[in-house]
Amino acid sequence: MAEVPTSSSDGSREHSRPLSEQLGVDIDPELLQLALTHRSYAYENGGIPHNERLEFLGDSVLGQAVTVMLYTTLPDLDEGSLAKRRASVVSTVALAEVARGIGLGQHILLGRGEERTGGRDKDSILADTMEAVFGATFLSAGPSAATGLVLRLIEPLLADPERYGAAMDPKTALQELAARLELSAPVYEVVSTGPDHDRRFTATVTTGDLATTGTGTSKKTAEMAAALAAWHVLSDRA
Repeated sequence: MAEVPTSSSDGSREHSRPLSEQLGVDIDPELLQLALTHRSYAYENGGIPHNERLEFLGDSVLGQAVTVMLYTTLPDLDEGSLAKRRASVVSTVALAEVARGIGLGQHILLGRGEERTGGRDKDSILADTMEAVFGATFLSAGPSAATGLVLRLIEPLLADPERYGAAMDPKTALQELAARLELSAPVYEVVSTGPDHDRRFTATVTTGDLATTGTGTSKKTAEMAAALAAWHVLSDRA
């Protein structure tokens, strides 16, 4: 099995243990590399294929796996409650959290611009790549293996009600937690960079003595990422 190139601290490429080994799934190396290829890297390397088609497939794989699991394991919940739980773990913020947990960012092939602006830790890129990996797993190892991978990575989020609640609506969760800890109400500041067709947003949320940041392709996703980061810090304190 070929090894997937990763980025060292000085920005050079090095080889590490294949990501498919870390995931516990035998994914075709070419498909896996495609799943890890961001459009910025593809553009800078002659317009080679990138991961957006696999992302499209992986989104469906993710949705079906989570929907079936929730339906079969929670027979007493109504449709609305099931939908909320599903939304909590298929959101960009939740998928980015999962991706960080497995160190996915270090494996992504990025263009120089995204590399300079911290693309390896952007929620949107991490979440999209995670979905592309699900798609590659489906094509390479089959639906059962893809479902198994999704559930192994997602179920820890569902195991903690506060955690999935925060992932679904981190701004509300942060506001409630700050109030419970008698801290000031969260205040958000957002800045944007890049051209209109590829605008990136960075949000900073402040409550008490805590300030955290988050990034996204919209003001809303950036604020959600910042809020979730703050929620985790305050939860640890509590």
